Amino acid sequence: MKKRSVKYERMNDEVMREISRILARDIHDPRIHPMTSVLSADVSPDLHTAKIFVSVFGSEEERKKTAQGLKSAAPAIRRKLAKNMNMRNTPELSFVVDDTLEYEAAMAARIAQVSEELKASDEKIKEEDVFDSDDDYIYSDEEYTDEYISSDEDEEFDDSDDEE
Repeated sequence: MKKRSVKYERMNDEVMREISRILARDIHDPRIHPMTSVLSADVSPDLHTAKIFVSVFGSEEERKKTAQGLKSAAPAIRRKLAKNMNMRNTPELSFVVDDTLEYEAAMAARIAQVSEELKASDEKIKEEDVFDSDDDYIYSDEEYTDEYISSDEDEEFDDSDDEE
């Protein structure tokens, strides 16, 4: 079976769904955190091994306990997988705790925090009138005005060189 064939992808999806069902209904190990979800399954083409990627929503200690619980429950999960699925070989299961969801949640929180800080600084700038003395431009709180404040020191622009 090719690694990226439709049959291979279907097998991975079916193994993932079945292991999710087994974890939710049949495994009652207190070390396995209730907020454990199966993200994906990677079954080898010869059906002898499978890596199961799981996510645990909890602390680092809960992730470690869940990894230990899954490792010790792997033979029981394999037996239930063999019973529920009609496969030529039932793969040896190895579980990998994946922390991508926690990383994504942390990044989303950080982006929201930076967004709020930017909104607060924009509102503060809009509340004030800013005068830039170097360019003699005025920036108001309601709209940006390009009024140039004329002074006696300004020189007229000579465009006679452009007509040649």
